[in-house]
Amino acid sequence: MDTAELLKELCSIPGPPGFEGKVTGYVKSLLDAYMDETWIDVIGNVIGVRRCGKDGAVKLLFDAHIDEIGFIVTGVEEGFLRFAALGSLDARVMPASCVTVLSDPPCCGVVCVMPPHVLKKEDTESNIKIEDMYIDVGKTQEEALKAIPPGTPGVMDCSVGPFGNNWFCGKALDDRAGFVSILRAIEMLKDSKLDIDLYVMASVQEEVGTRGAAPGAFAIAPDQCIVVDVDFAVSPDTKPHENKAAMGGGVIVSRGPNIKNELAETALSLSEKYDIKHQITIEPGGHSGTNASVIQISREGVATALFGIPLRYMHTAQEVVSLDDIESTALLLSEYAKGAGK
Repeated sequence: MDTAELLKELCSIPGPPGFEGKVTGYVKSLLDAYMDETWIDVIGNVIGVRRCGKDGAVKLLFDAHIDEIGFIVTGVEEGFLRFAALGSLDARVMPASCVTVLSDPPCCGVVCVMPPHVLKKEDTESNIKIEDMYIDVGKTQEEALKAIPPGTPGVMDCSVGPFGNNWFCGKALDDRAGFVSILRAIEMLKDSKLDIDLYVMASVQEEVGTRGAAPGAFAIAPDQCIVVDVDFAVSPDTKPHENKAAMGGGVIVSRGPNIKNELAETALSLSEKYDIKHQITIEPGGHSGTNASVIQISREGVATALFGIPLRYMHTAQEVVSLDDIESTALLLSEYAKGAGK
C-alpha cells in the first residue's frame, strides 16, 4: 500500500457531515478487498467484518471517522453566498480562503475579505465571525440562486500531497489519516489467522457530534473497540508542557476515564514488546471529543481504547501528519488484533 498516494486520493474526495456519499462509496471499495462482508448502514457508516469462523468469537471494532469539516449555504445576497459551519470551522483562517461549493457541477469560491488599506484599526485586531462572512462565486444574484440553492454543502479547497520529510499536508486528514492507518493494519493482517471477528467502521458525522458512531456501534455490539483519531501535535505556538504529542513520535495511546485501562495497558505493553514508537496523552474528562465517548457507553458498555495520530493545524485546509506515525498506528492495531481473542 502506498500510504501517501492513498491519502491523496481519499482526502481529495469531498465529504462534509451529512454529505459523505462520495467518500463512503470509495471507502467501501477499499474495504471490499480485505473483509468478508461490507455494507453502508442507514446513517451512512461504512462497516466491514472479517470473521474467524468460531462460535462466540470476541468482536473487535476498529473505528475512524471519514467526514470532514465544511459548510452549508444558507442564502444568497447580491450573488454572494451566506453560509453556516458544518463542524468547527476555524473562523481565523477563513477570509480569502478558497472553497469548493458542491453544487452540480461544483464551483470554486473565495471567502470575502476587505483589503487592509480600508480597514479601521479596531477591525485589524478582531476576528470576523462565520455568520458575518460571504463567499464570492463570481455570479450574479440570479445565476447564484439558480446554480447554488440554499442547502448546498461545501468544503475547504487546497492542494493535498507530500510535505517535508515523509510528512503529508492537506484537508480532511482529520480523520482520513486514521482510516488509512486502519486500512494499512488490515492489510498487514491479511495472511494472519485471527481468533476474533474483526469489524471496521468508517463512521460519518463525527464533526457534528459523533452522530454516526453511536448507532453504528449499537448495531455491531462489539466487545472491544479501538477508536483512531488525530490528536494535537506540538508546534511553535503550543507550549511543551501542555498535553501535546510530537510529530514523528509514534502512535498516541490515551489514558483517562473515557478509556478502558486494561486496553491501554495492553496497547502500551505491545508497543514495548514489538518496539513500536509510541507516546501517551491524557484525556482527563468524561468526553474525549472523539467517537470513543459514545462507543464506550453503547448498549451496556464497550471496552474502548483511543489511539491518536499527531496532527498540526487541526480544522484548517493545511493539516499536517507524519506518514511514520500512521505506520506506527497501523503496527499497533495489527498486533492488538492478533492477541485480542486471547
